[in-house]
Amino acid sequence: MGFWLLLRPRQACRIHLSLPPRVSAGQQRMKILGISAYYHDSAAALVEDGRLVCAAQEERFTRRKHDASFPRNAIRFCLEDRGQALDGVDAVVFYEKPLLTFERLLETYLAFAPRGFRSFARAMPVWLKEKLYLKQLLKMQLAELADQTAPPLMFARHHQSHAASAFYAGPFREAAVLCMDGVGEWATTSAWLGRDKSLQPLWEIDFPHSLGLLYSAVTYFCGFRVNSGEYKLMGLAPYGEPRYAGLMREKLLDIKPDGTFRLALDYFDYCTGLRMTNDRFARLFGGPPRKPESEITQREMDMAASVQNVTEDIVMRLASTLREETGQRNLCLSGGVALNCVANGLLQRSGLFENIWIQPAAGDAGGAAGAALAYWNDNSPANRPLDEGRDGMSGAYLGPAFDNAKVAAELDRLGAVSYELSFDDLAERVAALIDEGKVIGWFQGRMEFGPRALGSRSILGDPRSPDMQRIMNLKIKYRESFRPFAPAVLADHAGDVFSGCPDSPYMSLVMPVSERLRHPGTASDKGLEQINRSRSDVPAITHVDYSARVQTVHAETNPRFHALLKAFHDRTGCPVLINTSFNVRGEPIVCTPEDAWRCFMRTEMDFLVIGNRILDKRDQPPWLEAGDWRDDFELD
Repeated sequence: MGFWLLLRPRQACRIHLSLPPRVSAGQQRMKILGISAYYHDSAAALVEDGRLVCAAQEERFTRRKHDASFPRNAIRFCLEDRGQALDGVDAVVFYEKPLLTFERLLETYLAFAPRGFRSFARAMPVWLKEKLYLKQLLKMQLAELADQTAPPLMFARHHQSHAASAFYAGPFREAAVLCMDGVGEWATTSAWLGRDKSLQPLWEIDFPHSLGLLYSAVTYFCGFRVNSGEYKLMGLAPYGEPRYAGLMREKLLDIKPDGTFRLALDYFDYCTGLRMTNDRFARLFGGPPRKPESEITQREMDMAASVQNVTEDIVMRLASTLREETGQRNLCLSGGVALNCVANGLLQRSGLFENIWIQPAAGDAGGAAGAALAYWNDNSPANRPLDEGRDGMSGAYLGPAFDNAKVAAELDRLGAVSYELSFDDLAERVAALIDEGKVIGWFQGRMEFGPRALGSRSILGDPRSPDMQRIMNLKIKYRESFRPFAPAVLADHAGDVFSGCPDSPYMSLVMPVSERLRHPGTASDKGLEQINRSRSDVPAITHVDYSARVQTVHAETNPRFHALLKAFHDRTGCPVLINTSFNVRGEPIVCTPEDAWRCFMRTEMDFLVIGNRILDKRDQPPWLEAGDWRDDFELD
């Protein structure tokens, strides 16, 4: 395979997390806390007896999107949720090895010297003051949370954490595992083979050759924020044509038949500078990068379509190689590139693997769960818990929940006006409101882990309305009008609405809307003008290429959301709702009833439903707030 040309001269070996003396060899009931922090999307996750029992991102508590700080609040939640003191945890596992990352930075600066001195001078003081001594810093911060003695602190590798989050939380006894992201310590793409409790590394592609960084570079060039705007680029791609794809393959990267690749580094600046791309890249694509918040032109649409085309090509080739090498019929995906649900949908429809499972928290937050799962499976003598056919993510509903008594007390404290219904009556009432064109803030049960709202912290609307996408984008989410909304569909009706739709509980696959529901198009539609045309019987969730990012909803994992969808289907004949995250642009998804109330009052949502209580915007006291609240959130 061509990948050997991309590897640094290190011998591949099985990665093992050694057992600290604190855990006895015969111990069966191990509790492991995993944490990720200090880059972006810090999080904490707790594993008990091999099962992921709770997890949350720090941003949900601090209200700072992509918060990278030590996940103090997320750790406290995990411990309190299980009635557990930190002292009673057997080990804490960090999701990467900082010294290896420091090694990469030093080797990169030396390889490109004297270029990159400004970047080097900016990064080194932080590393020499803090990150180089991360082990001591973590121990100190953990000690502040412990009543007596903090547990032993262990370290996994970044891609090991990604791979473990995909395989050990997945539903398969055996599977090939593919991890793709920007960069860990050195790896940017890695392949693994999982069998029961064993997770064997097969090969990797190393920095600076990175599919994730290529996608992020085009994200930056198109005026969106790196590590935040990549999903915008994916949503923009269908508005353009991949007319730059050939130029990218010719100038920017060399793709081998097996999917391995090399980037032409003289077009990029991420190794040596403070930008993703350089002037040579700009000349190649006809001018400087788009300024953030400026008008989106056809160039940006075509750039998005082109890098999406290249990404799909690489993902398909790598997956094909892994299928041939391992002979596995199951595939697990993780890493930030695994959030590219368009590529995932293409891979699913290819039939290359019989079964594909994608970690819903595929980015760095999920690394916290993976680190804990990797440690448990390496060190516990117990058998791996596995429910055949079901994954170990509990529907991703792993965060905080609030019972009706807490909700009522909080709403009273806020001065909110609400009334309570039985849940059967509530589902019927909310279905009727959505049928009337109302937009609903929906806050139920445990908060989701990962970037998607899956019916616990959601904003809901009627997908049949031709105006609903515009209304929800501009008046409620306060975001760009081109961005599509995702459908939530009753699982047993998914095949009626979306062609060849498999189970997709985590909104990880883009699938085509059924031909029978589509409306004919016109050749005159160009660029963002395409937004204004109704494309199907469910226009608010049908993207310009007749696709949708599908969530299939099951009564077993989210009975309340399923009941609402069923009530809407019984009333209208439509088994679909718009489901978008409960937040505005630049804000993390809401966590608490107070977060939900604040977002509801700041926007043009019509009703808020928390637990069994309904709030009508017209009944609420006037919302008074000094200044413009939108200044609180940095635009993504």
